[in-house]
Amino acid sequence: MSQTNKIERKLSLRHVVALGLAYMSPFAVFDTFGIASDASSGLVPTAYIVVFTAILFTALSYGKLVRIYPNAGSVYTYTKNLINPYVGIMVGWVSFIAYLALPMINALLAGIYLSSGFPNIPEWAWVVGLIVVITILNIFGVKLAASVNLLMVLFQVLIGVIFIALTIRSIIIGPESFMTVPDLIPAVSDINGVFVAAALLALSFIGFDAITTLSEDTINPKKTIPKAIILVASIGGIFFFIVTYFMQSLFPDVSIFQDIEGASPEIAVIIGGNLFLSFFLAGALFSVFASGLAAQISASRLLYAMGRDRVLPNRFFGYLHPKYNSPIPNIILVGILALSALLLDLEGATSLINVGAFTAFSFVNICVMITYFRNRNGKGIGFTITNLIFPFIGLAFIVYLWISLDKLSLLIGFIWTVIGFIYLVVSTNFFKKEPPEIEFEELEA
Repeated sequence: MSQTNKIERKLSLRHVVALGLAYMSPFAVFDTFGIASDASSGLVPTAYIVVFTAILFTALSYGKLVRIYPNAGSVYTYTKNLINPYVGIMVGWVSFIAYLALPMINALLAGIYLSSGFPNIPEWAWVVGLIVVITILNIFGVKLAASVNLLMVLFQVLIGVIFIALTIRSIIIGPESFMTVPDLIPAVSDINGVFVAAALLALSFIGFDAITTLSEDTINPKKTIPKAIILVASIGGIFFFIVTYFMQSLFPDVSIFQDIEGASPEIAVIIGGNLFLSFFLAGALFSVFASGLAAQISASRLLYAMGRDRVLPNRFFGYLHPKYNSPIPNIILVGILALSALLLDLEGATSLINVGAFTAFSFVNICVMITYFRNRNGKGIGFTITNLIFPFIGLAFIVYLWISLDKLSLLIGFIWTVIGFIYLVVSTNFFKKEPPEIEFEELEA
């Protein structure tokens, strides 16, 4: 499987933003509303403000680092070059669990949605079918996948806008005045619940992180990727806040629903009847398909970066197909691993994403702070704010979200980390052998 070709830069800003939004999965706001409202005592919009604040500072850190290392690999690349090669490999390993788990979650959600509509077909058939179709699309190239995602994201946004309009209509014509809006300021007793909900909702913002793995697919990545990162995080944050603000206005108490975890279909029926429910479920299916498509792209690019640098076997993980210019072995491997969704439930898969995402977010902020202390060209006020204070604030928020994680997430993360550490020890002969170094030209941050 030797190869000499390189990934071609085909993606424009709109393609990258579409992939980021698809990975973020706008419909996640509906899937998580019931659980988040219950955890935060009806303060979901506030929880989104908290997590968006954390994500925005972390997004700025990603934007700085991608200008220094405009290559595939994301946090693995940053940590390996700025901290230590061994640490970089471990961070890449732990972060990869999020990329691996998201295709599982989307396959599980697709199985749940489609099984409810077609009960005679077993759920496993939908799971396998979704993974096969996504894998085939990704094999034919990232630009095709990005174009498909753009259409599906636009459809999701359209459904979201209709959802908001129907919610406002229900509020206005309902028995209570529209002026009974949710309080955005939590009581002291509700602060912990808001952060617990924020830790859950942080999953919705992983899209901007996935964007950085597409740096080598993107035209002019040093300018395009940072713009896309801020756009994806901001569009997502605004959309999530507006939707939940009106949802919480109409349903301040989610205990009225039969299934808190599946409250969104019940809400769709209440505000728009069965006709809107049909469109809503179509949007949900588009969401899991688009997110699964983007997740597989990102996971395969991260594996490609590690294979190209011979952290993983180069002949397999560093291979690009000469015609389709895509890392086909990695794409197929991620698809096969996603089939483990047949053995997991949503809670288990979600726990994997929590651990991987928070690990990546933490080390990205740490890496930017390291660039501050290594800078020898003077540290002005602006540089101090952007390279020290902002990433420190982002890291502080992420640490608090770490504390809010459940024990299952922490246990799974610990086990996954131990497995990666054992692999690192064996592959480097107990750290006697230096892992391969990545030499990239460092540019101004």
